[in-house]
Amino acid sequence: MKVDVLLGLQWGDEGKGKVVDVLTPKYDVVARFQGGPNAGHTLEFEGQKYVLRSIPSGIFQGDKVNIIGNGVVLDPALFKAEAEVLEASGHPLKERLHISKKAHLILPTHRILDAAYEAAKGDAKVGTTGKGIGPTYTDKVSRNGVRVGDILHNFEQKYGAAKARHEQILKSLNYEYDLTELEKAWMEGIEYLKQFHFVDSEHEVNNYLKDGKSVLCEGAQGTMLDIDFGSYPFVTSSNTVCAGACTGLGVAPNRIGEVFGIFKAYCTRVGAGPFPTELFDETGDKMCTLGHEFGSVTGRKRRCGWIDLVALKYSVMINGVTKLIMMKSDVLDTFDTIKACVAYKVDGEEIDYFPYDITEGVEPVYAELPGWKTDMTKMQSEDEFPEEFNAYLTFLEEQLGVEIKIVSVGPDRAQTIERYTEE
Repeated sequence: MKVDVLLGLQWGDEGKGKVVDVLTPKYDVVARFQGGPNAGHTLEFEGQKYVLRSIPSGIFQGDKVNIIGNGVVLDPALFKAEAEVLEASGHPLKERLHISKKAHLILPTHRILDAAYEAAKGDAKVGTTGKGIGPTYTDKVSRNGVRVGDILHNFEQKYGAAKARHEQILKSLNYEYDLTELEKAWMEGIEYLKQFHFVDSEHEVNNYLKDGKSVLCEGAQGTMLDIDFGSYPFVTSSNTVCAGACTGLGVAPNRIGEVFGIFKAYCTRVGAGPFPTELFDETGDKMCTLGHEFGSVTGRKRRCGWIDLVALKYSVMINGVTKLIMMKSDVLDTFDTIKACVAYKVDGEEIDYFPYDITEGVEPVYAELPGWKTDMTKMQSEDEFPEEFNAYLTFLEEQLGVEIKIVSVGPDRAQTIERYTEE
């Protein structure tokens, strides 16, 4: 057996949570491989809305194993709050969720360091969520991290040493803070975590594969936020690309099967950083309003723009995408004209590849297509798609070189249409 990987192809917020939930019935195991509580996956079904931050999106399917992998960073306080809401809704997490011993813990001082570092940058802020993600990955790479497995071995000593080191840094930054409430909630989270099943997830995942079980690897955030291949330095601190599933779960590259790449019919971005197709007019505001483009974790308004096929082709290449999934098609239902960026103009030269730096001097070159001017939210099969929408799909497939297998026409689980293409 091979693992399938599902990930975002833009700057995050593509709708990964909904798709994982839709695809989960086909899998035995859903495993999260990177990121932390800075990324929120929103799922809607049966009249309920749920926001997942650290817990895999397969948790709502009762007979599935869900794994938080070693590549994830976990905040015990935020995890406890998230898990208790789900348990109160009737979802028995302790029976369904396994946590890697090698996952790193976000400490209370990591969150304070995050704020201190951002404050020190002044106008050069990256626009982090303030959840302590960056400082936690920094400690991981510098071999100073505290891991989930450490809860069972010399925990007080390891936590105390990490806390003291962080407080020394904060002192050097002259940053004032109060740790009392944060630390109290965090310690309560640690006690709550102890009720869960800690595992050597690399062994567990590979044993499932050996036993013929199907595994879906779930990414957080988007490809263009990858620490290596994203719009650096306005990126996250982990590998959000397909290769991150190998390092974030302990899966060999030759065990990767299908790679599902998710994208919106337009494009959004949260926080600071370059965004070539961003719209600063009524069209951008309309996309934001119709798409309810506000962060599920942060509540921050998302910047909106037309789809960027230069960046999207780059993401398809980096990830080896085999199947595309287009989200929020319905948001464009009322537009007369749909635009798609097919090239960049840089210093007067037109290029069709993603360059080293897109921070300034990049002008999008657009192709224009007629809008479909049809309410698609009630449609249940591709036979109902208007001609103009089919033309948009065909155009995207020709540009990207990969078939669009699934189209989402609304936020609910039921508003998902699978396209069947003749082999």
